[in-house]
Amino acid sequence: MAKHKLLITGGAGFIGSHVVRLFVNAYPDYDIVNLDKLTYAGNLENLKDIENKPNYRFIKGDITDGDFIQNLFASEHFDGVIHLAAESHVDRSISNPLAFVVTNVVGTVNLLNAALAHWKDDLSQKRFYHVSTDEVYGSLGDTGLFTETTPYDPKSPYSASKASSDHFVRAYHNTYGLNVVLSNCSNNYGPHQFPEKLIPLFINNIKHNKPLPVYGDGKYTRDWLWVEDHATAIDVVYHKGRIGETYNVGGFNEWQNIDLIKVLCKTMDEKLGRETGSSEKLITYVKDRAGHDRRYAIDATKINQELGWAPSLQFEEGIAKTVDWYLANEEWLDHVTSGAYQQYYEQQYDQR
Repeated sequence: MAKHKLLITGGAGFIGSHVVRLFVNAYPDYDIVNLDKLTYAGNLENLKDIENKPNYRFIKGDITDGDFIQNLFASEHFDGVIHLAAESHVDRSISNPLAFVVTNVVGTVNLLNAALAHWKDDLSQKRFYHVSTDEVYGSLGDTGLFTETTPYDPKSPYSASKASSDHFVRAYHNTYGLNVVLSNCSNNYGPHQFPEKLIPLFINNIKHNKPLPVYGDGKYTRDWLWVEDHATAIDVVYHKGRIGETYNVGGFNEWQNIDLIKVLCKTMDEKLGRETGSSEKLITYVKDRAGHDRRYAIDATKINQELGWAPSLQFEEGIAKTVDWYLANEEWLDHVTSGAYQQYYEQQYDQR
């Protein structure tokens, strides 16, 4: 019997690398193909520990190239897709919306078209899993939670592009019968996150005594999830999620930005042996971001009750583990902040 061959897009990115690692290690009888364009956020150094595993292969490629994607599906005969590749940084979407449309919408449709073309004779045995964000739902007031039936109300070009891709995935299920599942997740944190995002940015800035830029009044609220918990959620949704369904993934773990930053400052002071309160002095309030959503919070009841998934870490424990990882992996952080990590592909793969 042929092995189950799974395509994971964006597998060199922050969340994607944790998903690839989990699947490679947990399913030795699967063939895992990691497709990534290796933009600034894709880093193969994230996967050094599994790059030589017999059930893992990396392919450099661009989901926005429709011909390439069609040829890839024709030659590889995938049984399933977990689609994580995306432009994801809100600030970048504000300055360059079209890049997000091309990657997040056109790229997703290219994958859907290829899946449909090459699975049409055996649709019932294949699965297309689209990984999305809670930002598609817009912004909450002081109370309430996003559920799977919350109307979409995206507020930034990033979230609008992800909302559009979600709609296309559902449309291909409803129109063509493609077997799809979706998940919408809250903010992730943990090892290997590119340091433009809040937590690794602030860890790096505190380490170097640089200002900690806080948007507006700092009272924007997010639900935070340990990235490895997201990876386990993706595992259970891929294998057990009901076709055509959406699952919200979150930590029931809301923090206002300013409170999160103070926990981070306190943790860094302890880890670096600095006087308590010294890192807080680096906090600098800056002009608010355009279209800034006030509060996100996920109701993850459905995935818990249907599929038995629950987060494993509370935030303070996760933050301590995250800080420990970044402080123990200064070479990784230095490579990312200097751009040197982008040479890793040439060093490792061009010789093969």
